[in-house]
Parts: sequence; C-alpha cells; structure tokens
Amino acid sequence: VQLQAFGGGLVQAGGSLSVSCAVSGRARRAAMGWFRQAPGKEREFVAGITWPGGSTNYADSVKGRFTISRDNAKNTLYLQMNSLKPEDTAIYYCAARRDDYYGSSYSTDDYDYWGQGTLVTVSS
Repeated sequence: VQLQAFGGGLVQAGGSLSVSCAVSGRARRAAMGWFRQAPGKEREFVAGITWPGGSTNYADSVKGRFTISRDNAKNTLYLQMNSLKPEDTAIYYCAARRDDYYGSSYSTDDYDYWGQGTLVTVSS
C-alpha cells in the first residue's frame, strides 16, 4: 500500500487550495487523515475521516475552513483548504490506518501508512 500526496503550492493569504492523496495497491477499508508539519514543529493532526466516510473531525485551528473528503471508488483522499492563513504553511501528509480500523484518530501513532507530503505555502 502506498500513499502519494499532491496538489500543494504557493497561495496568498485568504486564498484556497486543494490537496489530494492517491492510495495505490488494493482497495482498503480504513480511516484516513491529514496531518501537517511546519518547520521546527511537531507533526500535528489536521483532519480525519472514517471509513467509508460518514464522519469527519478537525483540529480547532482549521475547523470551518478545511474540508476532508474521500472517494472510495477512486481510492483518493482530499483536503479542501479555504481562507488560508500564513500559519497554515507546512508540509501536509496524508495517512491511513490499517485495514478494518474504521474510526479516525488524532494521534500519529494510530496511522500505519503515510504519504511523502506536499508543501503548502501561504504568503501574507
């Protein structure tokens, strides 16, 4: 199982950006999430989504601005980011739990598979 995140880039504060994560290999039934890591900081939870996608949760810092979704037929995870702020600048990582773990989690320790990350830079 491999995860590949893409879609990052440079955007001005107040703008929008969407990142995606393609899951290769066999189809998986598992919760997924987005995390981010800014320079000099620890990796932090951004958003999570259950399998097959009926429930989502968000970090307080992005609630109301970011939306996580998934297309199980395409094995793809998405993160739509609106009203971006300079403090959202980070490398964004997608992650997946092991098979048959349907609930999402805030903890990096609960995710078994990680993408390589995609850089999002928000200029002021």
